[in-house]
Amino acid sequence: MIVIEAAGPLATVQDLGRPGWFDSGVGPAGAADRAALRLANRLVGNPETHAGIEVLLGGLTLRAEELVLVAVTGAPAPATVDGTPVGHAGLLCLDPGQVLRLGYTRTGLRSYIGVRGGLDIPPVLGSRSYDTLSGIGPPPLRAGTRLPVGPSPGTWPAVDQAPQPDLPELLQIRALPGPRADWFTDPAALFTGHWTVGQDTDRVGARLDRAAGPPLRRAGAAELPAEGMALGSVQVPPSGQPVVFLADHPIPGGYRVIAVVLDADIDLMAQARPGQRIRFRRGRLI
Repeated sequence: MIVIEAAGPLATVQDLGRPGWFDSGVGPAGAADRAALRLANRLVGNPETHAGIEVLLGGLTLRAEELVLVAVTGAPAPATVDGTPVGHAGLLCLDPGQVLRLGYTRTGLRSYIGVRGGLDIPPVLGSRSYDTLSGIGPPPLRAGTRLPVGPSPGTWPAVDQAPQPDLPELLQIRALPGPRADWFTDPAALFTGHWTVGQDTDRVGARLDRAAGPPLRRAGAAELPAEGMALGSVQVPPSGQPVVFLADHPIPGGYRVIAVVLDADIDLMAQARPGQRIRFRRGRLI
């Protein structure tokens, strides 16, 4: 069992999501940065699908009530165990009563805590993830939340530290032209200049502001009937400020999708914090 003593701005339980429920109006949710959660699980010897904790910006404190093995990945939040600084993306052994505290990260947006055995809470529709849009899954963590730890898997961690690349000042995000690109006077404007992530960003999507380059202008005033939205869809409302849909995106949407971010770059997009500069590059299907 681990106990949350402070949750920071937002901390939720996440695994790799609940695919297969689109026809019921339920999105997959899951970790916004899937690679970071996978790495945390691999470091502690778990299957990649085990549930961990997603921490927005940092500020989380937890206490171990039993011997647990944990790893912190994703955005590099400075971490201490009982006040002693510890490394990022490495194995941490917490004895009963020891406290892991995450400071606030200066780069990136979301950190992940993997726990050997995973978080053993009841799944909802096959997943332990919390969906901030629908409210499905375990509620956000708060001080006093107790999280049971599952049984240790048979495998043992193969490494005790993993390299973590720095997040560049300008993120290069690859995207393909979307199904409604021809509904814009100049769809190539998305790939010209660069954008900045606005304050209005969360697990649903990241709204972008034009920093340098021509604006996105819609051709005509007609609106679309609601249609299905994919992870990474770049939707453009009448304001011309594109929104990149992330893990908790809505299933249907009525605004025009000018492009779709490649799946390989979704995790990078999920780490972009307000003020982060973004440049879209034309990707290609492999």
